[in-house]
Amino acid sequence: MQLTDPVTAIRGIGDKTADSFRKLNIQTVGDLVNTYPRRYLGYHAPVPVRSAPEMERVTISATISTYVKVHKGPRYVLTTLSAEDGTGSVEMVWFNSPYLRNTFHKGETYCFTGMIRRKGNRRVMEHPEFFTPYKYQEMQSVLQPIYPLTAGVTNNQLRKAMHEIRPVIRQLPDLLSPELCAKYGLISKGQAVESIHFPKDEETLQEAVRRLAFDEFYRFLSDVKTMREENVSLTSDHVLTMEAEAKLRGFLAGLPYQLTKGQEQALQDVVRDMSSGTVMNRLIQGDVGCGKTIVAAAALFVTVLSGYQGALMVPTEVLAMQHFKDLEQLFRPYKLRVALLTGSMSVKEKRAVYEGLKTGEIHVVIGTHALIQERVEYRSLGLVVTDEQHRFGVRQRERLSEKGDLPHVLVMSATPIPRTLAIILYADLDISLITELPGGRKKILNCVVGTDYRPTAYQFIRKEVTSGHQAYVICPKIEDSEGVELEAVNAYAEGLREVYGASVRVATLHGKMKEAEKQQVLQDFVDRKTDVLVSTTVVEVGINNPNATVMMIENAERFGLAQLHQLRGRVGRGDAQSYCIFINCNPTEESKERLTVLEESNDGFHIAAEDLRLRGPGDFFGVRQSGDLMFRLADIYHHADILKMAQDAVLNKDR
Repeated sequence: MQLTDPVTAIRGIGDKTADSFRKLNIQTVGDLVNTYPRRYLGYHAPVPVRSAPEMERVTISATISTYVKVHKGPRYVLTTLSAEDGTGSVEMVWFNSPYLRNTFHKGETYCFTGMIRRKGNRRVMEHPEFFTPYKYQEMQSVLQPIYPLTAGVTNNQLRKAMHEIRPVIRQLPDLLSPELCAKYGLISKGQAVESIHFPKDEETLQEAVRRLAFDEFYRFLSDVKTMREENVSLTSDHVLTMEAEAKLRGFLAGLPYQLTKGQEQALQDVVRDMSSGTVMNRLIQGDVGCGKTIVAAAALFVTVLSGYQGALMVPTEVLAMQHFKDLEQLFRPYKLRVALLTGSMSVKEKRAVYEGLKTGEIHVVIGTHALIQERVEYRSLGLVVTDEQHRFGVRQRERLSEKGDLPHVLVMSATPIPRTLAIILYADLDISLITELPGGRKKILNCVVGTDYRPTAYQFIRKEVTSGHQAYVICPKIEDSEGVELEAVNAYAEGLREVYGASVRVATLHGKMKEAEKQQVLQDFVDRKTDVLVSTTVVEVGINNPNATVMMIENAERFGLAQLHQLRGRVGRGDAQSYCIFINCNPTEESKERLTVLEESNDGFHIAAEDLRLRGPGDFFGVRQSGDLMFRLADIYHHADILKMAQDAVLNKDR
């Protein structure tokens, strides 16, 4: 069997299963090999019901104390029973599993694994796994890989398919030499991939993660090094004119506010680069809300007045629409034509934009990945701006650059990365740092509280909504069993609707929704058609709603500090006082120390440095950061030591 063979070459996979696999971008044997587990489940010793923590995956050994009940509701069938162990009882609930009526009997003892939630006076474990005590004893020595799933694909299907191709995995070619592996203490590629899919224990899994994280960083940094070498001192045909620079001063004077020193310095760096006669490749790194966008707008303005076109690429359609409205209003007095280009636009609308870009009638275009489609041609693209760089890959940024004849490149990022790591990750870019916030922005007020504060938080949110503002409530992405993420968000929203009644409009947002649905929910929130948005971390970037003043994050201890800071950055974007409430559902000393950093500081770069210090390099089993430079497995915080090791390897590979 070859890596290029279709998945139908694997025993047990027919055309129907292959169609389902295709939804996960698995079409070949090689695609399957490179589909890594998103996490692992370990089975630890059962704990007494009385001391079992809530909102955390645990196992209890309990005896069924009631008969099984099956209740048919309008949306799903509920199967319930109660189990106790002498210290307390828990109600077990399964969705759409009526067949379990014949599985359980009163007086039998099982080990139940899941997450306990409190609902009124009851403690409930929803959709738990269950094992006989003997079977659970066997499970305690197992690390079970959990794969990314979609409709029609189960975890068992993927595990069986992996077992079928295990001989192929063992024979994977290794791009690193044995000498390089020996120098950095790395196992072979085949060993690493086999251990990722079939870990014997945590030690072998750590070795596998170490090798594969190294590979990702090594490839990325090799690409960055190549780009740097290709771009250094490239002659630019898009030099700013002195007349345009003179008009820029008038543009800045006409703004209703004054730039901060950091914004002024960043803009000076940009103008100097674009006037130098060589191609600019610059990163503006600044905290959430520091005003990077107006610097980019000024750069686009001076680009167009010098006779060239500008493009701004952002990660979501909602953010593209917001930037479009802002820049159109900002540039209207200067008769600069701004256009929007997104995937959801009609064919007719897209054609009109394509034509305007080709002829030069459109001066600035703002959009999503649609900007790098093959059909898009520019008359004279002079500046490419990408927002939230960590949401795009190096090659995607390069593809947009290729749309012009060596245009200038400006990258904006609010991802709080310690400067030591940023220098490595953005080695192909010169860096401008904006450290202060614009005047008039009020400092976000933070509080870290326990679950008993939740009712008070709900009333506080009601007060803010009554005064005309809006709020976010973030639920953690729970991955213990299939479909639970959706249930968690929807169930939480239903609970809020019961609390608030019809006076507060509650909407939901999660990763299982179609892209068009997500965009509509976000747009409705921005348009103030909803008051409270209950969401997973999909709102981490790509939405700007100055009217939202409260961010409440459930299970804050489950997230990395940098990600929590990004989520907090969704509020505090307007003139009103904003608040962030971190609900700590598992108040250990470690979680208290971590969350205190957020309570006491709104400085993203300080938080990033503390995040790195508190996690420590090589912590492979903590909460993974989301979207960091599109690495599939590597994480710049958990694997900072491996990142530095890969940099050393790249810098020395030709010596």
